[in-house]
Formats: sequence, structure tokens, C-alpha cells
Amino acid sequence: MFKGITKRWIINTFGVIIAVITLLVVCLSVLVQSLTYSSIEQALLNRNSELSSVFPGYRCENTADFQNTASKYVEDFMFKENMELMVINASGRVTITSTGFEPDETTAMPDYEEALTEDDGFSQWTGKLSSGEKVMATTHIIKNSNSTPVGAIRYVVSLRKANLYTFVTTLIAIFIGIIIIACVAFSGSYFIRSIVNPVREMSETAKKIAQGDFDQKLTKMYDDEIGDLCDSINDMAKELDESEKLKNDFISRVSHELRTPLTAIKGWAETMQYGVPDRITLEKGMSVIVSESSRLTGIVEELLDFSKLQSGRLIMNMQKIDILAEVDEAIYMFKERALSEGKHLLYDEPEMMPPVYGDRNRLKQVFINVLDNALKYTPEGGMVGVQVYQDFKEDMIKIIVADNGCGISQDDIPKIKDKFYKANQKVNGSGIGLAVADEIVKLHSGHLDIDSSLDVGTTVTVSIPTYKNQIEEENARLIAENNDIKKD
Repeated sequence: MFKGITKRWIINTFGVIIAVITLLVVCLSVLVQSLTYSSIEQALLNRNSELSSVFPGYRCENTADFQNTASKYVEDFMFKENMELMVINASGRVTITSTGFEPDETTAMPDYEEALTEDDGFSQWTGKLSSGEKVMATTHIIKNSNSTPVGAIRYVVSLRKANLYTFVTTLIAIFIGIIIIACVAFSGSYFIRSIVNPVREMSETAKKIAQGDFDQKLTKMYDDEIGDLCDSINDMAKELDESEKLKNDFISRVSHELRTPLTAIKGWAETMQYGVPDRITLEKGMSVIVSESSRLTGIVEELLDFSKLQSGRLIMNMQKIDILAEVDEAIYMFKERALSEGKHLLYDEPEMMPPVYGDRNRLKQVFINVLDNALKYTPEGGMVGVQVYQDFKEDMIKIIVADNGCGISQDDIPKIKDKFYKANQKVNGSGIGLAVADEIVKLHSGHLDIDSSLDVGTTVTVSIPTYKNQIEEENARLIAENNDIKKD
């Protein structure tokens, strides 16, 4: 429960909140106590100022007059409930108090002792009495005309109520702080339920998906970033499931594609091993072995090319080439096959085309793959047409291969160039040939487009930029890269 994000959230959030609340409580306590003490101090100073009207100039001629005046002042003192008024004689003994009780002569009076040494005869003190009670006291020395002390007036205020008020205020502040922490804890529990728990569930689901259980699904509970993440994980599981099925189908297809020629080769090899066939049978067997070996070689090379493309290790031997020559050679390779299968391969060769910048063998591989697919999916008596022309608007050479075969459904067209995908499972093929062809065309800065209708036919258009166009684009790219390097 308390680990990961939850642990960090608790430590960070509660650590900060507790620290802030503690600081505020301490500051509030100090402030309240300071204001309360200042108020008491001001009250004492006001009483001392009032004393100047009882003893003008804080003077009195003799001790007898002092005692009489002080006694009357004590009787008329209006703040007896808030503070204690003491009359001290010239010998430092308390003679009268406003409380009416006998004074405790053992209690120290530091403020009185200090006032005797001060020029203005005034002193203030805050401390504890012998009883342990904390008080604030002020003393003013009354002198005669010769500046000789004839007595003193002392005001004493208990700080019990002030301290109690500070304590109660601190308790209230602590209580409010606890309420704030409780609210944050409640909010945090919601946070944990709404974010941490779904994230934990996502983590567990992702682990199961990583182990191959693609049927795992997350329930979207919130329409926010967490909900979007749920959708993304569900989509990822769906895509992985489809990719896994495609991969398994691909492995099955490739295994079948490899087994078929191997079976034929093995069968004819065993036939010739265990008996000496006649010349016609021998030639037929050797023809099958050579044909199936070529087919096997083509499958393996296709797989190797796909692997190199996936890892970025496919090396392109780019040079200035005549693209018509490569198209002619590819068509020549399929003429005999088209005749043997009862299909029409039509090609209207143009007189001349500008050169292109590309890999001769790789482009021929693209044309062979497209023509092979066209013938493969065209029924007997069908027609495959090839057209080459220059698109002056785009400055590209376009090679169009059209057939009137079974066609491709509109649902399959967006996926037809994906790796492992095979729209028609009835026809032999690995499902990666068109993906390899598409990547090769992209490496030539071109594009491969497919337009098809089910039971009508398919048209494949290979667009390759002309040599001039490609060189200009390459120079522009190099200039842009050099400018970026200079900026850095």
C-alpha cells in the first residue's frame, strides 16, 4: 500500500504540510504571546505615567507624606482586579498592597533593586515568583528634593491569564492544523484511489500483456489523462494481439512456402537416387529441382531483405540508371510465365525516359514483386498491363501495373503494405514482399500506391523521382543540414 507513488506523495505532501502548520502554529503562539505581553506592558507603563499625577515629578518631601499619599492612592486604585499595587518604604519593605493580604517578604523584587540604581528610578522585570507564578512588574522610586529615595511604588501583573490565552490559542491552531491534515488525508485517499490504484492496475495489466496475455483489458473509469492511458494500453494490447496473429500466420505461411519447394526437391532427388530414370524424367526432375531451388532462394532472399530493412542494414548502391531497362528486364522474365498460365501481359514501351538515381537491382526487385503479385492474383485468361510515363508536374517517372484479377477489399487496402499482412489467404506468398517493395521505393524518395476494387482488379503505381529532381532534393537537404550545423 505505502510504496511507490503513494509513499512519495505521503512523505512529500504531509512532510510539507506538517512543517508549514508547525511553523504557523509556532509563529502564531509567539505572536499572540508577544501581543499579550505588550498589552500588559503598556498597561503597566500607563499606570506609571498616572503615578506622576499622584507624586508630581515622582517627588515627595518625606516618608510620612509618602506613606499618606501612597495609602490614599492604594485605596482609590481602580485596577485592583487586573494588577497588584505595592507600596515600598525607604528601607525596601512592602508596607501596603492593593490585595489587602500580608506581603511575602521572602519574595525577591529584582525590578526594585534595579530601579534604585537607575537615574530615572524606573525598572521593569518579567520572571517567576517564589511560588512559581510568572509575573511582569514595574517599580518607580519616589525621591525627595535631595534625590534621596523615600519609598517606591510597584505594580505587579500575573501572566497566568496571558499564558493561558496563548496556550488556548495554540491549541485552537493545532486543532485547525489537524483538521487541515485530515482534509488533505481525505483528499489524498481520493487521489490514491483515482490515480495510484489505476496506475497500479495498469502496471499489472502491462506485465501480463508483456508476458503474452493480450486478452487483458482495462476498464476506463475517468475521462482524463488516466482514461486516455487506459485506452492507449487497450489499443496496444489489441495491436499486439493482431501483430502476434499476423506473426504466427506469417511463420505458418513461410513454413509452408519453404516446405513446398523442399518437398519437391527432396522427392525428385530421392527418385533419382533410388533408380536411374529415363532421360525425359531426368530432365523433368532436374527442371523441377532447379525451379524450386530458385523459388526457395527467392523466399530466403526476401526474408533477408526484410530483416535488413527492419534493422536499417539494407545497403543501397545508388547510381544514375535507365529505369526503362529495368522494367523491360522484369517484364521479359514474366513473359513465359504469363503464356504458360494463359494470361495476357501487355506492355506499351515508351521511346525514352529521363534517368533516375537509384539502385538497379533493388528497383528491379520492386518491379518483379509487383508483376508477380499481378499475375498471381489474375485468373486464367485475365490481363496484366504495364505502362511507364513521365509526370512532368511532379517530375517523376511512374510505372503502372494494372490487372483485372480478384482485387482487394477496401478494408484490406490500408493494411496491404504492412509487414506480415496478407489479404488473400488462398494464394501462396509470405506477405512481406509488398512491404519490402514499399520500403525500397521510399528509400528512393518515391512512393508506392495501390488502388483496387474487389472482383474488378488492382492498379499499383510506383513513382520514382527523376535524376535531376532527386539530385536537387539531395543538395537542398545537404545545404539545410550544413546550415543547422553552423547554427549549432
